[in-house]
Amino acid sequence: MIRKLPVTELDRLTPDEYRAAVKTPLVVVLDNVRSMHNIGSVFRTCDAFRAEAVYLCGISSTPPHAEIHKSALGAEDTVAWRYFDDTVAAVEALKADGYRVFAVELAEGSIKLPALRLSGIDKVAVVLGHEVKGVQQAVIDRCQGCIEIPQLGTKHSLNVSVTGGIIIWEIFKQLSDGLER
Repeated sequence: MIRKLPVTELDRLTPDEYRAAVKTPLVVVLDNVRSMHNIGSVFRTCDAFRAEAVYLCGISSTPPHAEIHKSALGAEDTVAWRYFDDTVAAVEALKADGYRVFAVELAEGSIKLPALRLSGIDKVAVVLGHEVKGVQQAVIDRCQGCIEIPQLGTKHSLNVSVTGGIIIWEIFKQLSDGLER
């Protein structure tokens, strides 16, 4: 028989331990993401894989907000975040801080996620776009590349929070060497 573990046996970090812990060198940038449920889900995924921060840009709402909290479940209080009026300014600030910035978008010359290799890259930022319009072209123009999730169905997009989960997991796998509790 397989016994489901109760929360008390999961040995999770406290919020203070989380804030003090070594982070995956990843910042997730939300470019005009309108759904607070998507924003909360990205916070929760970033908490799970110990991303450095979430940058909220343009029309993206910021904590504290009950609608963000519904899906973040407190991760908005543990994951560092910053707000920028303009996503281009966020990308430029990240590049100035030594981050390699990728947009997650279907674009000419995009890197298919299975081919992404991050060895030798110290810090990465990924930009996730608006639910309908995607990442703004002006933002793509300032990124060092685009990452594409290969899809085989009739649709050519995924929900922002699903996309974030896939991308964050892949980057975590490549950059998380040495992360411990």
